[in-house]
Amino acid sequence: MKRRLLGAFAPLSICAGCFSTPTPLSPGVSGSVGLPHHGVLTNGAELPISGTGFVRYRQHGTAHWGNPRLVRALEAVARQVAQERPGGAPLVVGDLSAQDGGKIPRHTSHRSGRDVDLAWFVTTPARAPVRNPGFVNVEADGLARLENGGGYVRLDVERQWLLVRALLTSPDVDVLWMFASRDVEALLVDHARALGEPPDLVWRAETVLMEPADSLAHDDHIHMRIACTPEEAVLGCEGGGPRWEWLEPLPVLREDVAFLYDAAREDPLDAPHEEAPARTPDPVADAPEPPPLGPSG
Repeated sequence: MKRRLLGAFAPLSICAGCFSTPTPLSPGVSGSVGLPHHGVLTNGAELPISGTGFVRYRQHGTAHWGNPRLVRALEAVARQVAQERPGGAPLVVGDLSAQDGGKIPRHTSHRSGRDVDLAWFVTTPARAPVRNPGFVNVEADGLARLENGGGYVRLDVERQWLLVRALLTSPDVDVLWMFASRDVEALLVDHARALGEPPDLVWRAETVLMEPADSLAHDDHIHMRIACTPEEAVLGCEGGGPRWEWLEPLPVLREDVAFLYDAAREDPLDAPHEEAPARTPDPVADAPEPPPLGPSG
């Protein structure tokens, strides 16, 4: 049974939670700032239009910026797959983020430079490598029907697993999620087990591969998200998924400092009104005034 470590992370009080965007009042935040669905990007890197083993799907779009570590990893793993399995088609890289992050068309997340869409490696039904013509929907048998009666392509399970393995073992990134359909996950995991891959690597792949419950099944691509490093968390990078047990822990504020940050975030106007405590009567101070004296004489 697949293990899901959704309880492997606990709420952490980190400085990143104090601010969501770089402003003159928060000059210390930079890089991948905020959450993947509510964040921005500073000092990002641009993925080239093409390179060894990869090509951008939208060559003239604007959503090809990301965390420099993510861009570096994409170039490295594409090159690695091309070297391990020469003669194949390039990896087709979809959207990352805008140069300054924030909301982009077609996506709810992809706002802080830590998300990227990766189209499948595919072959003809006879297993001849071909470039993926777009985001094609792979079924449980590994086949995907092309539009307009163009026939079928087949998921290149071997190259696809090489890519997943390279990303999971990349020195540049820690994978937080690989959103993909259950059918594709099963094909990849079965292939990895048949190869005799290390059990801990297969388990990690099973853990991060996930068909999302709140969006499309992702049977036409992998949506990958990388985790914040501890250094990035201090500069404003936040969450987007569990803090898996193999990831380096994030810094935690001391309890007294965390209290100060929590207090700073509170709006005093929103605080509930508290009645003043009842005062104990004082027999002297609360005694009634004596009646006025009458006229003398």
